[in-house]
Amino acid sequence: MPQSATMTIRLEPDLKSRLDQLAEATHRSKSFLAAEAIREFVELNEWQVQEIKEAIKEADAGDLASDSEVNVVFAKWGNSGD
Repeated sequence: MPQSATMTIRLEPDLKSRLDQLAEATHRSKSFLAAEAIREFVELNEWQVQEIKEAIKEADAGDLASDSEVNVVFAKWGNSGD
């Protein structure tokens, strides 16, 4: 089993109450639910930051869509882009 570390967080009373209710309804501990929520948040944000970094690298290298490529996308979605 992987090791874990303890962390203390502050929650608004309403959010803590909702977490208590969710833990009871799902038969999971509040700690488990909070760890899962944080894991998902971190994974999503890591992915987003990495994608932004890659996009900036592409833009810096001049690897951008041409006007005609952009117009094709606009046309696909029913917008002339004007």
